[in-house]
Amino acid sequence: MAAPSGEQIYREVQDYYGKELQKSEDLQTNACVTLARPLPTFIKEALKCVHDDVVSRYYGCGLVIPECLETCWILDLGSGSGRDCYMLSKLVGEKGHVTGIDMTDTQVEVAKKHIDYHMKKFGYQVPNVDFIHGYMEKLGDAGLKDESYDIVISNCVINLSPDKRAVLQEAYRVLKAGGEMYFSDVYASCDLPEDIRKHRVLWGECLGGALWWKDLYRIAEEVGFCPPRLVTASRITINNKELESVVGDCQFVSATFRLFKVPKKGPAERCQVIYNGGITGHEKELEFDANFTFKEGEVVEVDAETAAILQSSRFAEEFLIRLAAGRAPGGCCPAKVKEKIVDPFQLVEHLEAKDLAPKPAGCCGPKGCC
Repeated sequence: MAAPSGEQIYREVQDYYGKELQKSEDLQTNACVTLARPLPTFIKEALKCVHDDVVSRYYGCGLVIPECLETCWILDLGSGSGRDCYMLSKLVGEKGHVTGIDMTDTQVEVAKKHIDYHMKKFGYQVPNVDFIHGYMEKLGDAGLKDESYDIVISNCVINLSPDKRAVLQEAYRVLKAGGEMYFSDVYASCDLPEDIRKHRVLWGECLGGALWWKDLYRIAEEVGFCPPRLVTASRITINNKELESVVGDCQFVSATFRLFKVPKKGPAERCQVIYNGGITGHEKELEFDANFTFKEGEVVEVDAETAAILQSSRFAEEFLIRLAAGRAPGGCCPAKVKEKIVDPFQLVEHLEAKDLAPKPAGCCGPKGCC
C-alpha cells in the first residue's frame, strides 16, 4: 500500500477534525500535550476570556504565545476553532490584528460564530480578528499578500500537511523583514517508515506526519530562514498498545521552535546585549530559547546570528546592542562559547536529567490544550 496522497490526507484530516472529533477527550493518544510550564498572569487572564465552546473544540499541543505582541499583525496556521487567535486578539490590542486560516469548514464556522462575543468582551469597537477557509500550503490562494505579517504561529498542525516545505515557504513569503514564525509541533527521531506514514489514526493524532527534526533545519534554511532556534521540548509517550506496536522504536517529541526572517545585512560580529525589561509579562527576564535567557540589565554576550535577530526583529527596541568588549569590526579570536542545543531529543534528556522537563498535563490533540 502506498503512502497517502496529498488530497487523501486533506480529506482524512478534514473528516477527523470535522466529524470524528467533537471534543478534546475524543483523541486516542496523548501525542499532543500541554506543557506544564508556568504561564504569565496576563496570558492566564486572556485565556479565561475565551468562550467555552471555542476551547472545547480546540485540539493541540499547548500554548503558542510568543513575547512582545503589542500592535503586531499575526497569522495562525491551522487556527481550528480560534482559541489561540482570540487570546492573541486581546494581547495585540485594538491596533493589532490576528488572522486564522484553517481547511476544516466546521472549525472555521465555530471560530467565526464567536467574533462578536470576544470583541465585546475585550471592549473593541472594530473586530481585530478574522477567520478564513484555506490551506496553509497555499496562502496566496486565500488572498494573503507578501510581507503582511509580523508573526506567523502554528500549534501542532504542520505535521498534518503533506507538503511541509510549502508551508514554510508560504510563511516566509507573508512575513515582513525581521518577522518570526513561532510554532509548536511533533518531531520524530528518524525519517519515519512508510507503515507509520500511511497509518490513518497516526496521521490524525500528529505522529504519522511528524518531520524528522533534522529535516526541519534543512528545509527552513533552504527556504531562507535563519537556522531554527529551539525553545522547549517534551517527550511524547503513546498509551495505546496497538499504536505503540506500529510505531516500534521510533521516538517522538513535542517541540517549539522560532524561525526568523532576517535581512542579510546585520552584525557580523559577536555582540553584547542588555535586555531593558520592557516586555509585558517578562519584565525580569526573557527566556528567548533553550540557549539564551536574558535578565533585565544583565550583559550577555551573543553570537552574530543572535545579535542580527535581536537587532532586525520586533525585539530591537527591547535591547541595547553593542560589539563585544575589546572587539573591533573585523577582529579575530572570538571567545570560545558553549555549543548550542539544537536537537530537541538532546534537550529533553538534558531537562529530564535535571528534573526540569515539562510534564504532560493531559491529552489535547493537534489544535490547542485542555
